[in-house]
Amino acid sequence: MNKISFLILFVLALIPINMVHSQSRINLAGEWKFAIDPTDKGISEQWFKKALSETIQLPGSMATNGKGEEVTVATKFTAQLIDSSYYKKPEYAKYRVSGNIKMPFWLQPVRYYVGAAWYQKDIEITEQWKNQSISLFLERCHWETRLWIDDKEIGMRNSLGTPHIYKLSDVLSPGKHRITICVDNRTKLIDPGHNSHSISDHTQTNWNGMVGQLYLEAKPRIKINNIQLFPDVQRKLVLAKIKIDNATTKKQNATITLNVSGNSGMLTKSYKVIVATGIDSLNIEFPMGDNIQLWSEFHPSNYNLQAQIIAKKSSDIYNTSFGMREIKVSGKQLLINGKPLFLRGTLECAIFPKTGFPPTDKAEWLRIFSIARAHGLNHFRFHSWCPPEAAFEAADQAGFYLQIECSSWANQSTTLGDGKPLDSYLYEESQRMIETYGNHPSFCMMAYGNEPGGKNFKKFLSSFVSFWKNKDTRRIYTSGAGWPNLNENDFLSDPNPRIQRWGDGLKSSINSQIPSTKIDWSSRITKFTQPMVSHEIGQWCVYPNFKEIKKYTGVVRAKNFEIFQETLKEHGMEKLGDSFLLASGKLQALCYKADIEAALRTKDFGGFQLLDLHDFPGQGTALVGVLDAFWDEKGYISPQEYSKFCNSTVPLVRLDKLIYTNNETISANVEVAHYGDRSMQDVIPSWKITNGAGKTFFSGFLPKATIELGNCFPLGTISVSLTDIKNPEKLILEVSVGTFSNNWDFWVYPAQKEVIKDSETIKVISSFDSLSQQYLEKGGTVLLTLKKGALKPEFGGEIGIGFSSIFWNTAWTGGQKPTTLGILCNPNDKALASFPTEYHSNWQWWDAMTHSNAIMLEPISTEIKPIVRVIDDWVTNRSLALLFEVKVGKGKLLVSGIDFNQDMEKRPEAQQLLFSLTKYMASKDFNPLVAVDIEIIKKMTSK
Repeated sequence: MNKISFLILFVLALIPINMVHSQSRINLAGEWKFAIDPTDKGISEQWFKKALSETIQLPGSMATNGKGEEVTVATKFTAQLIDSSYYKKPEYAKYRVSGNIKMPFWLQPVRYYVGAAWYQKDIEITEQWKNQSISLFLERCHWETRLWIDDKEIGMRNSLGTPHIYKLSDVLSPGKHRITICVDNRTKLIDPGHNSHSISDHTQTNWNGMVGQLYLEAKPRIKINNIQLFPDVQRKLVLAKIKIDNATTKKQNATITLNVSGNSGMLTKSYKVIVATGIDSLNIEFPMGDNIQLWSEFHPSNYNLQAQIIAKKSSDIYNTSFGMREIKVSGKQLLINGKPLFLRGTLECAIFPKTGFPPTDKAEWLRIFSIARAHGLNHFRFHSWCPPEAAFEAADQAGFYLQIECSSWANQSTTLGDGKPLDSYLYEESQRMIETYGNHPSFCMMAYGNEPGGKNFKKFLSSFVSFWKNKDTRRIYTSGAGWPNLNENDFLSDPNPRIQRWGDGLKSSINSQIPSTKIDWSSRITKFTQPMVSHEIGQWCVYPNFKEIKKYTGVVRAKNFEIFQETLKEHGMEKLGDSFLLASGKLQALCYKADIEAALRTKDFGGFQLLDLHDFPGQGTALVGVLDAFWDEKGYISPQEYSKFCNSTVPLVRLDKLIYTNNETISANVEVAHYGDRSMQDVIPSWKITNGAGKTFFSGFLPKATIELGNCFPLGTISVSLTDIKNPEKLILEVSVGTFSNNWDFWVYPAQKEVIKDSETIKVISSFDSLSQQYLEKGGTVLLTLKKGALKPEFGGEIGIGFSSIFWNTAWTGGQKPTTLGILCNPNDKALASFPTEYHSNWQWWDAMTHSNAIMLEPISTEIKPIVRVIDDWVTNRSLALLFEVKVGKGKLLVSGIDFNQDMEKRPEAQQLLFSLTKYMASKDFNPLVAVDIEIIKKMTSK
């Protein structure tokens, strides 16, 4: 490639607009002729030579046009089915019948097609386009396109993340022509991985079509082909790397004028250049002046560059935008413009239920980013796919840091570094992505894709990261999302720093360690030297919102939700759906708060990436969002509540425990994570302890402080004796730092319990013997407290109960425990009068859920309304209880799935719950209505 020699002569004024030839375009949106080619006859039968028989509207897909086949049990999907039980289990038989096809593993397409499809449009080229450089622009295609102009095949394009562009100057002469495009959405030699969100049925669907801008464009023979802009914040300039396409036969004298405009005005410079034939390159350092506006989440200042090249009888204009920003790494710290950066991110997995493909309009992306910002986020990771231009433009405007990936998840159907076509494709695709989107300041991070595999993937990714670090310093790079942790990586993406890891089950920190607010990940990251960003934290599930079903009016239907709703009805709990949603949602939000705060408490940490702020509809149905798949709220936590523990500034406390007796002192070390725009000067933090009714028990201030950027900044200690708390209470500790506040629930119980009248008449047993049976049947009062693990499988003994919500889902984790979604109860139930509770799980239920059995009620009686219900996995929807009461003979029985036999001296919340139950059972209020046979109760236990 020749280099242009040039001489900067002088600064010129803007070229008058009337000297610029208009850049002509033919908009190709609208009706196209169309034909499906399921048997691949189109090429051999030369369909490009004849008019196709059907019609279709573009931009769009076959699905948005109602094209394709109805889904059947024989439909061959692209994505992997980890759990294929749908095709085998008898309970799904009725959903495998024609006319009632319903699948549980993802949103079900209305129409489905994988293969070749043909699109055709007649056009007319005017004389004005004669001797012009003509190109065809197809913004987002899925996937491979092959193009014919009239009878001539032009070529093939296969980018998943960038426009398909064809040069057509040699074939589009003035007159009428026919454009024929064959789009093929099959995975061929290039396999990015069948679960990659760029092609997967799990999320966006494997659609066939062309969306976004579709047009023919005529430009001069001497034109600007591409400009890559490299900001240099320290030197206050931007380096413009310009590629010029000279399609004439001679080198040309030309003038290039650069106009840069922003909030602070406009800067202009002109340069005399000599342009060689073919593709030539030019590097220009453009001074930005002394008052440059830096781009960040707090000040998303964008600049526009208009470059004009004027040669003999020729003029061309090229527009692009950029931001003056610098993202770097210093030790274990991410830096944005020299300031500490903490990523508070979520994933975008190409989830667009209305269309099945990503939006190409800026307004929709601005809506999504504004919702994420309201929840305190500043970062998006695009999991194994690259979004269209509109997403970058919106992120530039909104101030979001984007991690972009090269459309691949290579660890199952394909792997990396084995010499397969995917290896070279990733280099080609990443190059296209950089050339197309590289100027956007929001494009801050790049990875090959997600969770790689193969014998040689580390070697391949070492080279891949090194290649891009040497080639383009505008962003930072990591090998793959999740792993591997390579020396070449600028930052690390790792799944270990989170409170529940894949496979942890009931051994995870949230399920095995007593509730506290002291967990951080210092011990898990100490051996690494680069910044660590925790990979896919959360994955906490919530019960389905069946009201959401009616929102699916596009290319997919929530048939999975319909199955779950019908199963709930079959188990007699149809009316509890909304309650299950809200109760499990409160637990889900609690789990996310614990996950996020642990990250914010960790020194030398780079941030987190949630999975997810909104639901993931596939992989067995992963309802992991506090928002639904449309980014709408579900009703159990507001953005304002969420942003208290997820924000640029978050007050934090370290409490060794959350359960106290009133002869203790609560002691909290207070700190703050502050990643704002600047330090906070002379702040006086405040705190208070209140109850649910708003009564303030204690309050105070912490020493005045100037808070620098970073985390683990100590603010002081709160220490309060709890002797004045006479009654069992849920209390709330709130800490405020400037305009930011955060709060934590804790519980205080009397150390000395009152003597319960007639409690000696209550017989407490863990299994029935002849004496206890006789006592009950003759009118006695009995508390049956089951030992953990004593329940028979047919009564629920194998149900994986724990405190946390379900992680990801049971289908894709192989039934990883817990397989339940917390509790549902009436907080005004008299049995719980001395055990303060909401209708949902909170930390005071941790002990009960970790020392318990979930009892299946249907084998006992379908009439039982439990005191405390356990919410089952939405797939099985069993009626489960933690506590219930029944009449047996003349006696009254309360059955507890909670084990009140073990280590009670170490379990203050268990003592308090047992006290509350005992007080209730000794009162006249204890009067069970449902009668059961004693033999059924006896069968519950394995002994």
